[in-house]
Amino acid sequence: MKDFIESSFGIIIAFAFYAFFSKISFSLSQLINFFSLVVIYFAITKDEIHGAFIGTISGLIQDSFSLGVFGISGLAKTIIGFLAGFISHKINVIPFRRNFFFIFIMVSGEIVLSTFLYYFISAEYINEITPLILFQPLGTAFFGAFTFLLLRKFKRFTS
Repeated sequence: MKDFIESSFGIIIAFAFYAFFSKISFSLSQLINFFSLVVIYFAITKDEIHGAFIGTISGLIQDSFSLGVFGISGLAKTIIGFLAGFISHKINVIPFRRNFFFIFIMVSGEIVLSTFLYYFISAEYINEITPLILFQPLGTAFFGAFTFLLLRKFKRFTS
């Protein structure tokens, strides 16, 4: 029950950040993928099944904002959540530098996977692709690595 509440709270926070940054500027909302950060965080802290489940929910919520085919982000985030949980339990990705590169690789993989799935399922042009999306892995990795570091320090401080 505690995992469900934490996961729900994480998705709600990601939704709030996404909505806030989308309201300010659509470009800002493409620079940091908050839903992917929630998926990667819970995949690292829990396990791959939890990461896949949170990836499905987060991806479907993110798909509800898009103009493209519904379900592609859900499928891509499910796969990335499972891979993030599986890899993070084989390799220690907790140190800041490794965490940064891990998030960078996972978000880059998600972009490639979702683009491939979109073109595989639909022959249409992707409406949401802008040149700024190429910087999304870097922006998400910076924000995520610092956020994960602060969350670890906060958990250490409160326990």
